[in-house]
Amino acid sequence: MIDNNRVVEALRTVKDPNTGQDIIQRRMVEGLRIEGNNVNFTLVLPSLNMNNKTELIFACIAAIQKEYPDAQTNVHTLAKPQGGESHATQTPDRPFPHLKNIIAVASGKGGVGKSTVAVNLALGLKELGAKVGIMDADVYGPSIPTMLGLQGQRPLLREIYGVPKMVPLEAYGLQVISIGNIIEPEQAVVLRGPRLAGVIKQFFNDTLWSELDYLVVDLPPGTGDVQLTLVQTVPVTGVVIVTTPQEVAVIDAIKAINMFLLPQVNVPILGVVENMAWFTPEDMPERQYKIFGEGGGKKLAKQSESLLLGQIPLVMGIREGGDAGKPAVLGHEPITKQAFISVAQNTARQVALRNEMVAPTQKVNMQL
Repeated sequence: MIDNNRVVEALRTVKDPNTGQDIIQRRMVEGLRIEGNNVNFTLVLPSLNMNNKTELIFACIAAIQKEYPDAQTNVHTLAKPQGGESHATQTPDRPFPHLKNIIAVASGKGGVGKSTVAVNLALGLKELGAKVGIMDADVYGPSIPTMLGLQGQRPLLREIYGVPKMVPLEAYGLQVISIGNIIEPEQAVVLRGPRLAGVIKQFFNDTLWSELDYLVVDLPPGTGDVQLTLVQTVPVTGVVIVTTPQEVAVIDAIKAINMFLLPQVNVPILGVVENMAWFTPEDMPERQYKIFGEGGGKKLAKQSESLLLGQIPLVMGIREGGDAGKPAVLGHEPITKQAFISVAQNTARQVALRNEMVAPTQKVNMQL
């Protein structure tokens, strides 16, 4: 006699090709019914055209027959949004429905603290109770491993239906992928456009991201190949722009904004983070020395018709935390911690408003 519990345990050995999690954990099995030697159930898929659909069905049959060689397994398939949200359905324009919101963190130029903002934004969203991952797409200058204390660690490889997939590293509850954890620390990354694009695509297609509320993508400065590959690979929910108050940084940030607002790209700007807004000595927390000027963040938010998500002070503890692999959000210094938490709260609010008021972003299907 076929036991229902043993069938469920057998199906736990079958992996979802998108996340690497078992199909029971992913709630992909419905209506399990056993009648004599017949095992019937429905396999819930994000799309009836999903990759590895046939392999997944055969894997279910094989797992059950390993326990019960005489079992006759009938697998029905059903396309159904996972997570109960209609926009989560897998389509050609939304190939990763388990990544609910993809937030790009961008800047017009380097040196404005974009990676620091990206890491602390991701951790701030995690502090708010969300499931969060961070992708280090700054391929030429990957700094996420240092900021999260992951230097020298390598992502594991797991074979799913004959295809090797990377398992993201984990730090402070974040899922993390970076080329800095794939190459040697001193190794220079020398890649032209097509190979650079291949790295970014691999970070999506060949990485076993779990179901995430937010995937934060730390982009390189400017408007180059990585930015274009990103919008051609996935539908980006929105962009957070990082600047300093300085006019030079604002001018370059406007160029980055204009790229995302091109009609053929059309990615919403969620808001602006003004980093290094003022210098505050640790022994005089009430003092604010605006050494880079002031008003740049507000000006940029107004020009992009978005919101100033927050102003981050220039405090020694932020630099020390980044170098030591203990970001400011996780520290006990109230000024910087609250500044980044406010940025995370405002970003989450903007994402919710964007999803309610604006149609989902589409992948860019043309060469720019």
